[in-house]
Amino acid sequence: MTARSPLRARLVEERDVQPAPRIAVLAPCYNEAVTIAKVVADFRAALPTADIYVYDNASTDDTSVRAQEAGALVRSELRKGKGNVVRRMFADVSADIYVLVDGDDTYDAGAAPQLIARLLERRLDMVIGLRRQTSQLAYRRGHVFGNWLLTSLVNWAFHARIADMLSGYRVMTRRFVKSFPALSTGFEIETDLTVHALEMGVAIEEMPILYRERPEGSVSKLNSIRDGVRIVHFVARLVREQRPIEFFTAGAATLLGAAAILGVPVIVEFLHTGLVPRQPTWLLAVSLGLLSFLSLACGLILDGVSVARREARRMAYLAFPEPWR
Repeated sequence: MTARSPLRARLVEERDVQPAPRIAVLAPCYNEAVTIAKVVADFRAALPTADIYVYDNASTDDTSVRAQEAGALVRSELRKGKGNVVRRMFADVSADIYVLVDGDDTYDAGAAPQLIARLLERRLDMVIGLRRQTSQLAYRRGHVFGNWLLTSLVNWAFHARIADMLSGYRVMTRRFVKSFPALSTGFEIETDLTVHALEMGVAIEEMPILYRERPEGSVSKLNSIRDGVRIVHFVARLVREQRPIEFFTAGAATLLGAAAILGVPVIVEFLHTGLVPRQPTWLLAVSLGLLSFLSLACGLILDGVSVARREARRMAYLAFPEPWR
């Protein structure tokens, strides 16, 4: 049996030793001077080797100064809206694993190593922090109901089983982040991330984490009604763009049903009398029928476009190596 040469043995050893993945913690912030220093310190303690980035979204307080003093890499995004900040973060920051978290100190930094371990062990592309509130003040009833309603809507539209779609605590791989188109501009970003994962068919899971109330002096920027309406509108837009055949078929069925309701009595009367006395009703029924077929044709055409876009995103996703390689 031939002995292995020292050079070959060293090459095999280097091949078998996997370098530690680069981790980036991303914290979008708007007026979080009260909490951001603690958030940075907690994540520095939980993930000592990670790079911690704080992107200031045109704050009017000392968020940037506090974050820089705490040791974070501070950058700015002047276009207001969480979606705009996340889009900028994903474009600028290079890492193997991304930890996205809010800067309001409501999420447990100590859970980050477990979330990352779950991502690597199960070879996932995204782990969502499933919020478990520590007090009634942490998660108001209006927000709980809104989250349930919007999550249920997305689950129904995209045939999924997500429990906490609006969680702001997520761990993601590079290939997922770099293939994410980031269509949203505001608090719809969590919905956008979830739907992108569902459309791409990547492996995602949820993991329970502690969720606590904001510290005294910290104010939430989320408006339940306004932002809820924006998210509903955004989900409808995503359904139209990602599921056009279902969206336009539903419209076609509605139009065809209205045409039948208006047109059947006219047809029955014509068969009995040979007359069509209600000309406006007949014209409206025919118009609705034509619009119904036009809607169906639009759905078929746009479905082909949607498939092509999905394939392009999938190719972009596959262009990046996974962190466990």
